[in-house]
Amino acid sequence: MKANFDSRKIDEQKLGEFMLKAMGDITSTISAMLVIIGDRLHLYQTMAKLGRPITSEELAKMTNTSERLIREWLANQVAGGYIIYDPPNRKYSLPPEQAMALADENSPVYILGAYQAIRSYFKDEDKFVEMFKSGKGMKWGEHHHDLFEGSALFYKPNYVGNLVSSWIPSLDGVEEKLQQGAKVADIGRRNRRRRKNK
Repeated sequence: MKANFDSRKIDEQKLGEFMLKAMGDITSTISAMLVIIGDRLHLYQTMAKLGRPITSEELAKMTNTSERLIREWLANQVAGGYIIYDPPNRKYSLPPEQAMALADENSPVYILGAYQAIRSYFKDEDKFVEMFKSGKGMKWGEHHHDLFEGSALFYKPNYVGNLVSSWIPSLDGVEEKLQQGAKVADIGRRNRRRRKNK
């Protein structure tokens, strides 16, 4: 379908502003995938564990990956402000603040779960298209499993940071009952392990 507009009425400044915004969205989307790759290949975790500046060659060797692609990945991460580059030494470092958000699953600000949840939306694209055509909804269980696992990872820091210290004490009588002992069924985690082992 061809758009119907008069090019003579186009405001060049507004067009330029929109194109800058759209390009920002595009680069953010591409970078989101590179963050996911960084997590899956343990690139952030390796840099955080090392705790010192590292070359692209060292990181590739430590993670058993291609140095050329690691160099490209690092360049993207530097451009996005996720990693710091020291030109004279040709070394990269993961600042402690970024490491806290990207490399430690038990950190109160760990954000990689959000990226995994975002990935699920692309995997469910065909389902969304059909939903828009039919007007029918989509059950939670019909989403790709990345949505469930990503949501669990994303919300985990909040639960870890607040469940015992704030939320349970705010419920009348619950803390006292739990101190006497309780049985818990962690169904979701069990199912996740079973699927990963298949």
